[in-house]
Amino acid sequence: MKELTPEQIEHNWKKLRDIIQNTFDGERLESMDKMYDYFEERMCLAPASGKEHFHNAHPGGYVEHILHIVEFAQQIHGLWSKNGATMDNFTIEELVFAALHHDLGKVGDLSEDNYIHNDSDWHRKNQGLIYKHNPALQYMTVTDRACWILQHFGVKMTENEYIGLRLTDGLYEEANKGYYMNWSKDNQLATNIAYVLHQADMMASKIEYDEWARGDHDIKAPKVELKEKSEQSATANQAFKDLFGE
Repeated sequence: MKELTPEQIEHNWKKLRDIIQNTFDGERLESMDKMYDYFEERMCLAPASGKEHFHNAHPGGYVEHILHIVEFAQQIHGLWSKNGATMDNFTIEELVFAALHHDLGKVGDLSEDNYIHNDSDWHRKNQGLIYKHNPALQYMTVTDRACWILQHFGVKMTENEYIGLRLTDGLYEEANKGYYMNWSKDNQLATNIAYVLHQADMMASKIEYDEWARGDHDIKAPKVELKEKSEQSATANQAFKDLFGE
């Protein structure tokens, strides 16, 4: 299983918060800051999936996955624009917002984690089920829970952001078929934001899988020397130690 050090987890968390500070402003930023402060410890350590052969099924995997998608979505946006796609009817801010929050439901709800450690050695060793879904959690799709969390904290989103967030999973989500497989010219998606985000998500997930499959588990993990730990960083660091020891 891929592992990130506490320093790498801290670095990724700081990078995520820097993106938020540099992209958003006003009341929306204030609401987002409250939400991220609330989920800090849990979000820092959340995995991006439950099976090691899926993608980023390790502590810190969620944030690392989100950072990949934010980066790849902007790269893909540039590629589509360069090759003639209509890209001026949604903003980079909207793209980044949807990329940041499309998997927010994987963190869980206000009190319960979505993924909990699998206590079955057999399933861990034979099926790669490092985590299992928390039975104490009310069932929702990941995107539905993401939207619920955002509204709980008063984080408003545009129509483009909702469409992008809602459809990032593409046709892997049955409910998305009505959007992607609509043959009427009048009911086509109004922008390309969902297509860009779906490609970014697929790209990130496949690269994360390839890194796991090759065994080169440190390729994308940034290593930094920390001269002074903030209170925020110390919280994540201590939580990591509590889970996995010194």
